[in-house]
Amino acid sequence: MQLTKQKGFTLVEIAIVLVIVGLLIGGVLKGQEMITNAKLKRIESDNAGIAAAMFSYQDRYLQLPGDDSDAANRFTVYGGTATNNGNGDGTIGLGNDWDLAIATAWADGTQETLKFFGHLRAAGLVPGGGNDSTRPTNAYGGQIGIQDGSLAIAGHVTIFGAIEGTISKIVEARLDDGDPATGRIQAAELTATVDMDAGATPATAYADAKRYHMAFRL
Repeated sequence: MQLTKQKGFTLVEIAIVLVIVGLLIGGVLKGQEMITNAKLKRIESDNAGIAAAMFSYQDRYLQLPGDDSDAANRFTVYGGTATNNGNGDGTIGLGNDWDLAIATAWADGTQETLKFFGHLRAAGLVPGGGNDSTRPTNAYGGQIGIQDGSLAIAGHVTIFGAIEGTISKIVEARLDDGDPATGRIQAAELTATVDMDAGATPATAYADAKRYHMAFRL
């Protein structure tokens, strides 16, 4: 009886395969880490850019964008229509509501938080046209807004919506005190109610599986 010779992988071949698989896994993980870091840096740079644009506008025109009571006459794109003005009281308010439901309320003359980006665009401080009240989106797909006060923060804040819990933890740890209910950065869990005014309930801790609206004190 003739025996058949069975072939298989040698230990050297198996070792080579394992090394290749390890390199591939390491490359994927490294790539994910780079993407995460890039998105974190974008959140930080977007917040800094909005603050710089706001203060540049205030320095140039002596009023805040969105709150500017003379924007209709200042920028030809508005043709003197007064509903494009704010009330000039020194706060980006008139509703003080970042609620996503107000996205079409530009024409009623009441939402300075929407006029904010329109005034910046009209002034050429951010790209776009003066009649465009669209909020920018952040690196995680949520909207960026601004208003006077949020949670327990007094003064103007930028709000970054729908940030993943794992990222919220990192941002909070890098830039503030690690607690979503205190400090210059505070957060509320994303729920069906997206209002981020002073009456909103802050999160007690960040959970990886949830998303958060994060308010940054300017």
